[in-house]
Amino acid sequence: MANIDLAAVGKNSLKSETGETVELQSLWKDQPVVLFFLRRFGCQICRWIAAEISKLEPDLRASGVALVGIGPEEFGLKEFKDGGFFKGTIYVDEKKKTYKDLGFKRYTAISVVPAAMGKKVRDVAAKAKADGVEGNFSGDLLQSGGMLIVAKGGEKVLLHFIQDSPGDYLPLEDISNAVGISATAKAGQRPVVRHPNDIPHRHPAVKLFAHD
Repeated sequence: MANIDLAAVGKNSLKSETGETVELQSLWKDQPVVLFFLRRFGCQICRWIAAEISKLEPDLRASGVALVGIGPEEFGLKEFKDGGFFKGTIYVDEKKKTYKDLGFKRYTAISVVPAAMGKKVRDVAAKAKADGVEGNFSGDLLQSGGMLIVAKGGEKVLLHFIQDSPGDYLPLEDISNAVGISATAKAGQRPVVRHPNDIPHRHPAVKLFAHD
């Protein structure tokens, strides 16, 4: 686990769903928090991982642990929310400052192609398609993500995960163990998401059944 200065990183600004600017440290001030950093809101893989992590939300909430999703741009947020992919609160790191500070790499136009064609991505894309989770190619295709779990009050980092492949994600057990809870959710249970045809105001040019 990389050495993270929570006091410094905690001063980074995020934009809430309502447009309010908050400091990252406010998210762990009063409770432990699981911070899931998405690559893109339109990414099929990210949507499936978000739905997978959301299986833990009832157990996290019951144990006083906040579940937060953070995206690198606002683009695609409305469709992501309308799709019901994530059960926690959502913020946007418009400057990508926290992404950089946590070591979440950016691909180049050349390196992103083989990464997107890798076996891990293909495997998750197959699971997503089977679960009815779709996506598109809109937005920043080059950003990677990961996860940060912080103890109440910023006492310490409980888990720091950096994606190597766009298809990388943590098992639910690793997340629940990091915050010390016994989760009832099991991997492989179908997530509850909305079909894109049920999402209002979807732009007709948005491509579905796409992953990166």
